[in-house]
Amino acid sequence: MSNMFDDIAFSPADILLPKDVDMSKWAVVACDQFTSEPDYWEEAAELAGDGPSALNLILPEVYLNGQDVEKRIGAINANMKEYLDCNVFKCFEDTLIYVERTQSDGKVRKGIVGKIDLDDYEFKPGNNALIRATEGTVLSRIPPRVKVRENAPIELPHVMLLIDDESNSVIGPLTRRVSEMEKLYEADLMQDGGHIKGYKLTKKLEKGVSDALQALKDPALTESKYGIKGASPMLFAVGDGNHSLATAKQCYENAKKKVPESEWKNLPSRYALVEVVNNHDEALKFEPIHRTLFEVDAKDVLKAFSEYYPESFEVTIGSFGDDFKDKMTESQKALLKKESQFIKYCYANKTGVIVVPKPSKQLAVGTLQEFLDKYLEEKGSEIDYIHGDETAEILGRKPGNMSFLLPAMGKEQLFKTVMADGVLPRKTFSMGHAQDKRYYIEARKIR
Repeated sequence: MSNMFDDIAFSPADILLPKDVDMSKWAVVACDQFTSEPDYWEEAAELAGDGPSALNLILPEVYLNGQDVEKRIGAINANMKEYLDCNVFKCFEDTLIYVERTQSDGKVRKGIVGKIDLDDYEFKPGNNALIRATEGTVLSRIPPRVKVRENAPIELPHVMLLIDDESNSVIGPLTRRVSEMEKLYEADLMQDGGHIKGYKLTKKLEKGVSDALQALKDPALTESKYGIKGASPMLFAVGDGNHSLATAKQCYENAKKKVPESEWKNLPSRYALVEVVNNHDEALKFEPIHRTLFEVDAKDVLKAFSEYYPESFEVTIGSFGDDFKDKMTESQKALLKKESQFIKYCYANKTGVIVVPKPSKQLAVGTLQEFLDKYLEEKGSEIDYIHGDETAEILGRKPGNMSFLLPAMGKEQLFKTVMADGVLPRKTFSMGHAQDKRYYIEARKIR
């Protein structure tokens, strides 16, 4: 690891990029998107065609519980080996990549691709690591993902880490000095994914990134920014890919058991490739992650919710665009408090809003998830976490289904909340629409 990056947990990596390929067919969206829409992934396969594609190196989570999952994992590992043996990749050693991603809304999100040290990352609540999970990690979701990664010779990242850099000191200077960098790739992204460009940082620009990150982790700055005395600095917050990074951590911990401690620093699995993005990037928008229940009696769900939160009440509306407060009675309005939370729902042809006047949780997603965890444990129904209002509504109105649509969390709440209270409820927020997630382009050897 380069000396100037030694104590900030992020550094240049030996990055593999495909050569002599159609990048628009190579790049595919993060595997944890469109998990209830197999049609999306079937279309991706048609667009990728028979040539080299990252789609052949990942397991879309829509297939994670399929009967043929073991066969799929075996094929993925074989494809990775074939791509390495056939020199599909070119290795850019000790490299950071500056990325400009034009999103589906036309805004440009900027980031830096490099590797993190998993010894400086933790997903358990209440930790003091430099890199922290932002949402609760569902431990049962890790073993299936370990099966995908444990024998894979390479990784492809969709993890995005956030820095709380209001002055834009880390990534801002790169935007102004693109002309000094070598362009490594540029492509339109399939299925409304927008456009992407990647540039190799010079050593001088790498030094600037290192210095700026060092300044951000200053304990005095942490105390003045968040008003939390004596708090350990949190330099990076996991924005996307919480469970993928937790899986990488578990694989690293498993690898450590097989070699002496003196060899841990040389394990390729000690590191994970990520993209770092500024939380204050104007293109970065926090989107809520909705909940869809399958094979449930919606009326029973609503009844159970009202029993769990006796002060809550429902307001029926015609569509999600209606101002539900206009539909409330005067007595209902009298119950509203400053901290009241509002959770929209739909099933069949019914649309409504649940009002929780005095919630015990800071965020509506926490209020809802606490109830759902108990209800689903008792009933055994299935749940999926859905990106996008329209998709959640379409799924929720199908026979036997029900969707809850949640409000977005403000970006300014993220770092301070995680530092003060620990992780947020799982699947609290998503950074942008599904098609604006990271697309797999870069890779790195992990064996």
